[in-house]
Amino acid sequence: MDAPDLLPTRRSLLRRLKDADDQAGWQEFFDIYWKLIYGVALKAGLTDAEAQDVVQETVIAVSKHIGEFKYDPARCSFKTWLLLLTRQRIGRQFHKRRGLAPPQPQEGTRNRTAPEHSEMERTATVERVPDPAGLALEALWDEEWDQHVLKVATERVKGQVKTEHFQMFDLYVLRHWPVGEVARVMGVSAGQVYLAKHRVGRLLKKELNRLEKELR
Repeated sequence: MDAPDLLPTRRSLLRRLKDADDQAGWQEFFDIYWKLIYGVALKAGLTDAEAQDVVQETVIAVSKHIGEFKYDPARCSFKTWLLLLTRQRIGRQFHKRRGLAPPQPQEGTRNRTAPEHSEMERTATVERVPDPAGLALEALWDEEWDQHVLKVATERVKGQVKTEHFQMFDLYVLRHWPVGEVARVMGVSAGQVYLAKHRVGRLLKKELNRLEKELR
């Protein structure tokens, strides 16, 4: 994974994003999130060029509205807020494809289905557009998010264990090779493969749990 260490919802990074002149903070945000946004846009049915536009427009939207966002996972998580912005940009691309003018923001209206004064409500008030894919897009987002978190957790664990142990875990658990084939290629016993699976798997589970709390 070529992204830097994942710090997407730590308050320190969000504070940095509120400074428009913090170029390093914005570069970090882009490096972390562009593949996630791009992948969801592609799976939603957009072309490569349309998906790239979604990435660009979503990052711009974050820069415009990050000042309104307050980190409070109990009310509106960063994950949910970013999904809302991404979904709106995907919807606009579908409108453009059909030759329709993208819906304009409805100033002064209120999203009565959202909690009172929630951050999601504030953003929806400014940038409300129809949801192009409903729950299907939300499921895509969750799937891409989970894969994103797994990649980051796996990369972190990789640096904590012996190379050969991670290779055995990668072949057996992540690539689904038969244990006998893994043992043959690695020149070890089946028992050693199972032991590597247990040790690395335990660390990976711990890292995933930590990241899930960190990324809310």
